[in-house]
Amino acid sequence: MKKYIVNVNGNRYEVEVEEVEGDFSESAATLAQVESKQQKKVPQTKTAPKPKQSNSEGEKIECPMPGKILKVNVSKGDTFKKGDVLFVLEAMKMENEIMAPHDGKIVEVNVSEGISVNTGDVLAVIQ
Repeated sequence: MKKYIVNVNGNRYEVEVEEVEGDFSESAATLAQVESKQQKKVPQTKTAPKPKQSNSEGEKIECPMPGKILKVNVSKGDTFKKGDVLFVLEAMKMENEIMAPHDGKIVEVNVSEGISVNTGDVLAVIQ
């Protein structure tokens, strides 16, 4: 048994290492067989549809950060006031409200609840 002192990220650890002698080729082959049997299939995750890209003219409300749309509080044709919450975005385990920059009307909504969005995706087009 040999003792070593190991520094990891500024922390000192005292470890003991046992020296083993012998032929390990059979053990390594057995370990490889066990590991191959233990491999599991990774289930495929369902991907949400991408937000539509807008072709309409008007002011675009873009996503400020990557996340998931929790709530869509508006639909096409709705009117809103400055400061109204248009969308609720979950990002970094926090709920972020996407608010209206001014009074206006919704021309187009490009997202739905539950989809993932990236920075710069167009959430809605307003007038």
